[in-house]
Amino acid sequence: MTLSSVSLTAVRSRRIRTQWQLFVLPALLAGVALITVLGCVGDVMWFPAALLILPVLAGGLLAVRRRDILVVTAAAFAGGLVVLAVRGGAAVRPPTFVLLAAVGWVAYLLVASRERLGVSGLRGETMLVELRERLRVQGALPRLPGGWSWELEQRSAGGSGFGGDFLVSARTRGGKALEVALVDVSGKGIDAGTRALLLSGALGGLLGAVPPEDFLSAANQYLRRQAWEEGFATAIHVAIDLETGEYLLDSAGHPPAAQFRAGSGVWTLSKAEGSALGLFDDGEWPAVRGRLHPGDALLLFTDGLVEVPGRDLEIGIDKLLGEANRLVISTFRGGAARLIDSVAPAATDDRALAMIWRTT
Repeated sequence: MTLSSVSLTAVRSRRIRTQWQLFVLPALLAGVALITVLGCVGDVMWFPAALLILPVLAGGLLAVRRRDILVVTAAAFAGGLVVLAVRGGAAVRPPTFVLLAAVGWVAYLLVASRERLGVSGLRGETMLVELRERLRVQGALPRLPGGWSWELEQRSAGGSGFGGDFLVSARTRGGKALEVALVDVSGKGIDAGTRALLLSGALGGLLGAVPPEDFLSAANQYLRRQAWEEGFATAIHVAIDLETGEYLLDSAGHPPAAQFRAGSGVWTLSKAEGSALGLFDDGEWPAVRGRLHPGDALLLFTDGLVEVPGRDLEIGIDKLLGEANRLVISTFRGGAARLIDSVAPAATDDRALAMIWRTT
């Protein structure tokens, strides 16, 4: 996000706050007053005191500050008491005040959450959508030269729109190389999604800015500076020479990559190992080297595809590679989605799978 876009967002947020203070709060209080008058002089069937819940609901959706929703709720209670004094118990029954209190409490919690986030009105939901879209854009796949293809498939736990698995990639060395990092941030849902957004921007900036063999070390230093209480991440990183097919691959506490060798028709697992990112100041991430020949493929995946509580990780990996073997009988294209559908269609963890293959 650029400085100008941040400034524009701040200006919009202040504008919404001003609109709330100048127009919306007085309008809701006027609505409370109108419903109170109608409840006092109108037909109880058409204008019951329970209608006072509506301004409180609207305030819960649009309020900026907690004190604002308290003002609206207190005004609604006062309006109910006025109707009770004028029309008696036939117009206002005790459950009406209980319902007003319950709705006011829920509205207060909604406003308190948005106030802590520093967003205005319905801007909170819009902001989350923008964050999710920005994370998706940052993981967009660059175009590869002829003879190379790849796919990425991501699924969040429970169908949530946010997750902690993400991919960053870049063409480096003047477009002659491809660098990819598949990362799994600790946690699930929005908490993991916000950390993933922050981390994806940082790691995306490191691709090509540091030598490939130093990428995980630099990423670890960045995570350590964040001082997240429960924040760590696993990652697998590969740099591929798009002219020769030679690659350098290193891992940080992540499931191993798998290479399909067209010559033998089998998948083999990489032996790159290293500690997860963000746990220790010093760590070692020894890289392994290999080469993708025409017809070969490289499979990167997160533990959500292979890890099941109470089952060895190796069993999950064997199942994944068994499905991958059936996949290559026809074509790699469309295989990322088919593999997730086969081995983990509805897992309780985030899932991501990237497949890179060479045709010529």
